[in-house]
This record gives sequence, structure tokens and C-alpha cells, in this order.
Amino acid sequence: MVRIMKLLTRDERPPGEEPVSDLVPEPEVSRAKRVRVLLAAACAPLLFSYTAVATVLAVVAFAADRSRFSGIGTLRAAGPGWLASWQVGLEFGGHPLSVLPLLPTIAVAWFTARTASRAVRRIGGGTPADAVPVVAVIAGSHALFGVLIALLAGGSPVGVNPLTAFCVPGLLAGLAAVAGTAKRCGSPATLRERFDPVAVHGLRAGALGLAALIACGAAVFTTVTAVSWSTVDGLFEPGLGASLGLFLLSVAYLPNAVIASLSFTTGPGFSVGSLTVGMFGYREGQLPGVPVLAGIPSHHAVWWPALLLLPALVGALVGWKIRAIDEDPMLRMRAVAVAGALVAFGCVVLGTLAGGRLGDGPFDPVSVPVGVASVITFCWIVIPGGFVAFFTGAHEAPEPPGEPGEDTEDTEDTDATEDIDATEVAEADEEVVESEEGEAAEPDEVIEAEAEFEDEAEAELARELGEDLDGTPAEIEPGSEPEQDIAVTESTDGSGDESSPGGDR
Repeated sequence: MVRIMKLLTRDERPPGEEPVSDLVPEPEVSRAKRVRVLLAAACAPLLFSYTAVATVLAVVAFAADRSRFSGIGTLRAAGPGWLASWQVGLEFGGHPLSVLPLLPTIAVAWFTARTASRAVRRIGGGTPADAVPVVAVIAGSHALFGVLIALLAGGSPVGVNPLTAFCVPGLLAGLAAVAGTAKRCGSPATLRERFDPVAVHGLRAGALGLAALIACGAAVFTTVTAVSWSTVDGLFEPGLGASLGLFLLSVAYLPNAVIASLSFTTGPGFSVGSLTVGMFGYREGQLPGVPVLAGIPSHHAVWWPALLLLPALVGALVGWKIRAIDEDPMLRMRAVAVAGALVAFGCVVLGTLAGGRLGDGPFDPVSVPVGVASVITFCWIVIPGGFVAFFTGAHEAPEPPGEPGEDTEDTEDTDATEDIDATEVAEADEEVVESEEGEAAEPDEVIEAEAEFEDEAEAELARELGEDLDGTPAEIEPGSEPEQDIAVTESTDGSGDESSPGGDR
């Protein structure tokens, strides 16, 4: 058996070689590959966004009537278009344009986040420190490219502020890269460990509430556009080029219109130049002939306040999400407050991005009252959400009335009394058991002797009373039994003393 075990466990490798583990470690990424991955992460979003903007401009220019297509002019115009896709304000002949479409921004930010995620995976990153070089190169490349476009556009009719062109693309691209690398590098888990769990639940519920409010704004915008479809159709021109340009422009500004509808649904409303549309107020004004704005009503309607039910339901949804996080109602209320703060901050950011300057004409500016909107959305989340979270969640059992010291003393006294009673009852039970055992253990002889002794005592008592021994004694009433027993006991004691000498005789 020993020889077989040695054969089975014998190492066939020549001496000097170390055993190879079954778990092969992942090969380390070389420095050259890391550099290539970082360069690709820096250049890929730039090429994608610039090419997409140039393609759209080329298609519109080629399809437009009475226009001359120029490849060089399209490439030069794609630079300011790229800056506009990253929300950098422009100037056309001294007239500002800062109300920029959000759909291109969402597209390029999504592609940047996806590129950053792939770059981290290719270099084998799994910690937040591994994402730092990827985020840095992406943000830096976008900032430098923005400055380059601003410098090249110095002599053209399009004016760009170089500082804005440096900061805004770099900041937005960096945030997109952080969002793309967060999940792969474990940043959410790290933040959850360092943050208060109640605050984490509040942030999640706030993100849900913000998404629900955006959905409400989208639903309202879709409904009013469908109702006004005849007006939308009338705004398109017969030519293919002009209609295509209006269609692409309206699609690019769809997120802006949804945010304006969100502000209208929650109450504050929005304004386009002199036109103001609010839940409780309306002021007439001119509108640009863009299909995306065709759903704006021409007068106030009394049924508009009924739409306030939508943000109230969103607040109730947030409260329902938070109702089960803790049994303490005050902790749930704190989570609701965190959710409301996140929603209010999100509305400020969205309102700022959706509005801006639109030249110096009658349609300037396009704005959403972000200050009022943030306060109102906070109230829409906190008031109904707090009500639902407080009353639908679990509650701790109330403490019994009285001071804690008195309760402790009463408890100690009660426990002591119960111990004494239990001890007395146990001793009484032991005595009863002993007496019963003693009675049961008496021998039969003792019982017979006692019976004879009682007969003799009765005979002696009868002799003293002058009764005939052969006669039948008189019946004794029940009430006199204790006295008879006492008399019998006394006579028995006396007769025992007197009769004992006679017995001896």
C-alpha cells in the first residue's frame, strides 16, 4: 500500500523545477499596450463626435435648396458644431446662442462613457485608482481640442470664448468617463461603504423620482404634440432640404422641450422671449416656427392644475420606495429629505442646460425658472413622500408609561415578592409530603395498639359515668364531637395513669 501511494504521489518533474499552480494568473498589461489603450480612449470620442456633426451638416447642406455644398466649409463648420454638442455657447455676428440642443450632448456623453469603460477593461482595471488615468486623458483631450477649435475660429463669423471651450468639454467629458468607469472599478460599492445607509436609500429614491418626473414631462409633451399634429404638419416646408433641416433641429431639441414640459407640469412653467406659460399664469408672445414648439398652447386653460396630480404621485412613489428602509419614522423622513434635495438639484442642472440665450431677437431668452422649480420640486417630493413614508412604514412599539427608575424598582420588588412566595409554597409542599409519607409509613401494630387503647379508655369513661358496660351508649350530636374528643383525650390520659398499676397487678 505504501509503495502504491508513493507511485501515485511521485513528482515526475525533474528536480529544481517549481510546481505549476492550476490557477494561472492573468498576464500583466505591458506599458506599450497601456499607452495604446489610453490614446485610443482619448481620440475615439473626439473622432466619433466630430465625424457625426460633420456628417449631419453635410447631409443638410447637400439636401437644402439653393445652396452650394462645400466639403471644406462643412469641415470648418463642424468645429463650432462640435463645441455646441458639448454645450459651449457660441456667438454669430455678435449675437449669443447658448440655448443648445441636448440630444447631441447625450449621444456624445454616452459614447465617451462607453469608451472609458472599454479602456478600463482592456488594461485590467478593477479599482478606482485604475480609472484615474483613463478619466484624465479623456477630459484632457476634450479640453485641448475645444481650445484648438476656439483658436481656429478666431477670424470667422462664429466667436467662441477659449476659456469656456476649454473648461466645459473637459468637465462634461470627464463626468461621462467617471460614469462609464464607476461600475467596473467598484466606485458605487466604495461610496456605499462610506456614506450613511439612510442617505444611500434617499439618493436611490431621489434618482427614481427624478426619472419619474422626466417621464411625466415626456408624457405631457407627447400628448400636446399629438393633439396639435395639424400645426406641426403645417410648419414643414414643401422642400426636402428645409423639411429635413427642421426635422433634425426638432429632434435635437426634444430633451429641451421635455424639460420645459417637466417645469410646466410641476408648476413654475417656462418662457420663450415675451411668451410665458405657467400652471397659474399665461402671457402671450411670439414663437419661432419650429415643429418642436407647435404644442405650446395659445391661451390658458382652467383644467391645467389637474396636471399637478402627476408630481404628487411621483412624491408618493418616492415615499413608498423609502417606507421599508427602517422602523424609525424619523430616519425615513430624513431619507425623503435627501431624495427631495437630489431631485431639486437635478432640476436645477436640467433647467440650466435646457435654457439660454437665443440671439437678441423676440425669442430671447429661453428660460426655465430653476430657482423656483427647485423649491417646488423639493416640496412635491418631501410633502407627499414624507406622508407616505411615515404612515405606511413600520413603527416601533411604544414604551410603557412611567419613569425608568420607578419601573426598575417595581420590577425588583415584584421579583423579590415572587421569590419569597415561591420559597414558602415549596416549603409547605415539602412538609405536607413528609407528613403523608410518615403517616403512610406507620406499621399495622401501632394502629392496633391505638385501637385497643381507645377501647379501654371508653370502658373507663363508661364506668365513671355509672353506665353499664353491656349497654349501648347514647348517640352523640354532631355539634358535640370536638368536646367529646377533648374529654376522651383527658380521660384517656387519666385512665392510663390509673389503670397502668392495675394492669401491672
